[in-house]
Amino acid sequence: MAFSMQGSMPLNCSVETAWWALNDEGVLKACIPGCQDLQKTGDNSFEAVVQVKIGPISAKFKGGVELTDLNPPKSYRITGQGSGGIAGGAKGGALVTLTEREGGCLLEYTVEAAISGKIAQLGSRLIDGVAKKQADLFFESFRAVAEGKLASAAVE
Repeated sequence: MAFSMQGSMPLNCSVETAWWALNDEGVLKACIPGCQDLQKTGDNSFEAVVQVKIGPISAKFKGGVELTDLNPPKSYRITGQGSGGIAGGAKGGALVTLTEREGGCLLEYTVEAAISGKIAQLGSRLIDGVAKKQADLFFESFRAVAEGKLASAAVE
C-alpha cells in the first residue's frame, strides 16, 4: 500500500541552523518518534531501529536511510527502507527543502512511501492517521531543537 503526504513548518531559526539539525545524528534520534537507535554509517547514511505501533500491531523496524541530492543548506532527498519482521516492511523517501523567510526559514517536505505485510492490511485511513501523527511529533520536536528550546538533544 502506497501513500503520500506533504507539509510545511515555519522555523524561527536560520536556514543554516535548520540544515545542521536535519543532518545531526543526535537531533534526529531525539526527534524521531520511537527511535531506539540511530547510527551514522557513512557521510550521508544511517542505520536505525524504530519502534512503531499502528492499531493493534506493534513492530520494531530496522533499516537504513540515505541522504541524496544534497544541496546544502537548501535541500536533500532522504530515502530508506526497513523491515519489521512478520509485521511487514516499509520503504520510501522525502524531499526536504529549506527556504529563507522573514524571521527564520520555512521547512517543506513531500513524502512518498509504501508499506507491506500485516501493517498494510490495516487500511489506508489508519495508516494515514498514524503517519500524519508521527510526522507531526517529529516536526514539533525538530522545531524545539532547531529553535534552541531543546538544546540538550543537540548535545547528546
